[in-house]
Amino acid sequence: MISENSDVKANPAKVLVKNKKTVFKGFFRVDEWHIQHELFGGGMSRTFTREIFERGDAVILLPYDQRQDKVLLVEQFRAGAVRPDEQAWLLEPVAGMIEAGESPAEVAIRESDEEAGIQLQPDDLIFIMEYFSSPGGTSEKLYLYLGLCDLPESLAGKLHGLDHENEDIRTHLYTREQALDLMTQGRITNASTIIALQWLALNYQKLSP
Repeated sequence: MISENSDVKANPAKVLVKNKKTVFKGFFRVDEWHIQHELFGGGMSRTFTREIFERGDAVILLPYDQRQDKVLLVEQFRAGAVRPDEQAWLLEPVAGMIEAGESPAEVAIRESDEEAGIQLQPDDLIFIMEYFSSPGGTSEKLYLYLGLCDLPESLAGKLHGLDHENEDIRTHLYTREQALDLMTQGRITNASTIIALQWLALNYQKLSP
């Protein structure tokens, strides 16, 4: 229903967390929130309950070789993608969780080595944006970077990942156009890869050589 109320509040900002408790804790955590928030039409909402998936914040890094106009993507199994007639091994940028005391840039540098065998320096990083992955149900915020680097063919097809984290990662090299074609063909289906590649498509000509 559309309201024509001229008293609609332009910027509601007040949120009351009445109660918060952890209802599940395993590899990830789920918290139950009892919340009220300010309404556009004035006043406060009723108290309602939301279960929030708490997995911390993460960094996404797309390695890019300007000279060759190539990107590196990693392929790995994702349990959340297991569906009938779906591919559960996804093509993604490098990614990792932000641990206590780490900056997003430090995570980008660490994960590029762990997942792709690429050694980056802070000056190699271009910050693209930060965004919530799915704020209707999780608090996770993602920090997206481009990593400028050389991508020799020797990096392709290598296996990486930490055994204690059950990581099994394979690297792939694609030209920018090949990667975009994979996206339009539906082979790339996760949001972080799509956002990173679309940003690159719009901005690669603006990057300093």
